[in-house]
Amino acid sequence: MTTALVDNRVLSMVERRLRDAEAPFNLRLWNGKGFSPAAPSPVTLTVNSRQALINLARPSLGKLAKSYVEGEIDLEGNFRDVLRVGESLVARQHSVYHARSHAWKWWRHSRTADRRSIEHHYDVSNDFYALWLDRNRVYSCAYFRQPDDTLDQAQEQKLDHICRKLMLKPGERLLDIGCGWGGLILWAVRHYGVEALGVTLSRDQHEYVSARIAELGLAGRCEVRLQDYRDVPDDERFDKIASVGMFEHVGRRNLAGYFSKIHRLLRPGGLVLNHGITTNSLRDAQLGGGIGEFVDQYVFPGGELTHVTAVIEGMSRQGLEVWDAECLRPHYARTLWHWVDRLEARRGEARAMVGEKRLRTWLIYMAGSAHAFTRGWISIYQLLGVKMQPDGAVSYPLTREHIYR
Repeated sequence: MTTALVDNRVLSMVERRLRDAEAPFNLRLWNGKGFSPAAPSPVTLTVNSRQALINLARPSLGKLAKSYVEGEIDLEGNFRDVLRVGESLVARQHSVYHARSHAWKWWRHSRTADRRSIEHHYDVSNDFYALWLDRNRVYSCAYFRQPDDTLDQAQEQKLDHICRKLMLKPGERLLDIGCGWGGLILWAVRHYGVEALGVTLSRDQHEYVSARIAELGLAGRCEVRLQDYRDVPDDERFDKIASVGMFEHVGRRNLAGYFSKIHRLLRPGGLVLNHGITTNSLRDAQLGGGIGEFVDQYVFPGGELTHVTAVIEGMSRQGLEVWDAECLRPHYARTLWHWVDRLEARRGEARAMVGEKRLRTWLIYMAGSAHAFTRGWISIYQLLGVKMQPDGAVSYPLTREHIYR
């Protein structure tokens, strides 16, 4: 069978799939051929190779993402439309969840592996993240009081929301596990008068936060360490602990050790806020359609999501009583779309900093995550826990009014 005949047969299969899809798109091939739906479409997909066309005949969301990152296909159009079209294209084959392998790979969450995973994701370039994050460089779900809040407003509202939930008071010691670019510890020290320690495994983040602490004159009140949270000495006690956007790196089998460490570091009567992404699969399955594999290969090596019930159980088993749970799923979808729009707007600068492949990885990853939050495939929770006094006493208000004043 000639190559031309194979191409025509595969193209016919793709055309049939496009006609059946609820959200068709314009298709262009490397050889000048193409296909357009009857109704105009805002999305155009350009296939740059024969193998990419073959992949398109039996696509999955993971395959499409990988093909885009590797330059095998090009996408034109708003990413909201792109994701809607992509899901429609694979609708018949797409399974929201896929059973996770039961093979336990102990090395995935060793100290060395975790450090490499963090370096892979975060030590890209501080300037790259500055292109599309807010002015405080907060790389986690924002908190929108109004739909038209700016990203800067929403992220500062999130920082304050956490501080209010933790009831921070002057002179208290705060630990931020996975402190990122220091948004929370800097905010807490400046606005709530606490003494704060942030730990991170990212050298880029450590360098940036150290410089910000010196610039703001906060040395002695605020500290950042290039340190694994597991290595914070147990005799360093804290009144309050926060973990924001780091929990996804822990791994389900390490939940007991993670919350046990927090319990040991927390003073009796102290509070902990765990802010992390969760799966909405009660079986803790990973996202199907090759999405989980794509994220593991290109974005977050070793990342694992678990259901919120498992997180609550994990906290409870280590003596941390859960006092408050808040779902922020719509907030993260909105946050991610802000990031995608801001990165797209500065695409040329980003490409010069990190290259086309990494730029595409972040765009499709964040757009895909926004879509997954919107569809309810994944979620995110803030869980507030308390370490009771020996007599069971807890110094927490009877209502939540203090959070919203």
